Amino acid sequence: MGTQTPFHPHRIVVLALDGLLPFELGIPQRIFGRAKDAEGRRLYEVVTCSIRPPGRVEAEADFSILVENGPEALATADTVVIPASYELGPVHDEGVLTDELAAALALIRPGTRLVSICTGGYVLAAAGYLDGRPATTHWASAEHFQRLFPKVRVDADVLFIDDGDVLTSAGVAAGIDLCIHIVRRDHGTAVANEVARRTVVPPHRDGGQAQYIQRPVPEPQLASTTAARAWALARLHEPIQLRDMAEQESMSVRTFTRRFREEAGISAGQWLTQQRVERARHLLESTDLSIDQIAQAAGFGTPQSMRQHLQSTLGVTPTTYRRTFR
Repeated sequence: MGTQTPFHPHRIVVLALDGLLPFELGIPQRIFGRAKDAEGRRLYEVVTCSIRPPGRVEAEADFSILVENGPEALATADTVVIPASYELGPVHDEGVLTDELAAALALIRPGTRLVSICTGGYVLAAAGYLDGRPATTHWASAEHFQRLFPKVRVDADVLFIDDGDVLTSAGVAAGIDLCIHIVRRDHGTAVANEVARRTVVPPHRDGGQAQYIQRPVPEPQLASTTAARAWALARLHEPIQLRDMAEQESMSVRTFTRRFREEAGISAGQWLTQQRVERARHLLESTDLSIDQIAQAAGFGTPQSMRQHLQSTLGVTPTTYRRTFR
């Protein structure tokens, strides 16, 4: 008889820094801690550590956190997550690490996946991990972040950026989006969707940060584009023209185009492609439909079109994606 390969959950170490935001510190445990395989085994082990020996870490609240692991835990990580902190000191002000933080980060093994939530990206940038890479942070900090770290390619309009072994997210709740994305990337849509259901959050949010930037409130008499989006989602398998969506809201194409971008943060065409990619991913993972059938059901029309869009969005072909996640 053959021997079974021992099961080892992926080890995630969360770095708790003084001035941490309790909500963001709790995101990794809440999301990764809920991910289980078909046998009910936890797929991740989540550990929290400090840059100092075990003890208190001050929170951006009227309480502190007792952290039971010191920086040596970073050397055991498969993934390191750095949530936001309001007391980054020279990291935020000058773009340089403190000696204590630099010594802690030096313990991270080469090849470890690195993740930041909100302004936790300042730590990754100050350590040089983001040089020459695309990255994001909270939209309110994006200009300062770009000035401080000119080698980083900052995109302030997205909820998160996956650059392979380094991933960054925008503010606060975008950390949830990123962690669910990581679960989806590691274990597929079904596991990620189950985590999202248990956490009572959407498994995927449309658009980017643009929809959260403060703007003048629209006049009450102006209609939204919600009905048009619902109409399109029910017909993704059909050809959909911009004028068709505008008609659902009784708007001109020009007005609808402007309103859609204001509300979703992306164009209607980009949104449609995004929805079709997600539909194709779901069908590739959860059905035995042929590539031709999935291309039709997702509204791409031809396998060639679907292949082009998945390659552009996911970096893999439909066949490779199905082989990976089935």
